[in-house]
Amino acid sequence: MGRVSYSNATGRVRNNAGLTTERIVTEALRIIDGQGLGRLTMRRLGDAMSVEAMAIYHHFPLGKEQLFDAIVEHITDVSPAPPRDAVAEDHTDEDTDPDAGAEEAPQDDRPWDERLRSWAHDYRAALLRHSGALSLMINRRPDTPSALRSQEIHYAAFEEAGLAGADIVRAAALLDAYVTGAVIQQVRLESVPNPQAPVVDGRYPHVAALQGTVLDADARFEAGLAAVLASVTAPAGRSA
Repeated sequence: MGRVSYSNATGRVRNNAGLTTERIVTEALRIIDGQGLGRLTMRRLGDAMSVEAMAIYHHFPLGKEQLFDAIVEHITDVSPAPPRDAVAEDHTDEDTDPDAGAEEAPQDDRPWDERLRSWAHDYRAALLRHSGALSLMINRRPDTPSALRSQEIHYAAFEEAGLAGADIVRAAALLDAYVTGAVIQQVRLESVPNPQAPVVDGRYPHVAALQGTVLDADARFEAGLAAVLASVTAPAGRSA
């Protein structure tokens, strides 16, 4: 039975049963998406789940920074993990290999560029869905299992495209930078206009001439993605 605690401040019964890291991250993202990153506090998060804030520290003993890392891991987890066999009852031995019983990841037989396009669209969708957490993505190194899976997908695809060595690393970095940058630009363009924005006048003739041009965000992203993939795999884009 889950532990039940009582809040002296409110008199409300708070039930910690069913509290998991996944539930905490999901609820934290709900707050970020609806109210902004600045509104996320451990107390507010606990109130949203009807638990004491200290119950969250049982899952995230290092506090909010550890929670932020878990949020980044959740958002970037768009590449499928290899399936695993059910854990045997005797896997409590500390010397047990954590990867024992893991199966091979299902083979993706799609062409290399289709695999990368699929990842790019999934990653973009995740970033747009949780755009309030973009600052967390920018200020944290992608040292997570999901990031490593994505990197493996990128490197394997670019190797299949004919790249090698440093060219693969550069191509993967460019692809990641393009998707992240495209999302940041879209979020900026779709944000509330600044009422004190400068007037576009004769000092900016090129801007004035194209000011009324409206581009579809999805079409713009797809065109840019195609250009990135074409540029990094063209002979001119490879190291001599």
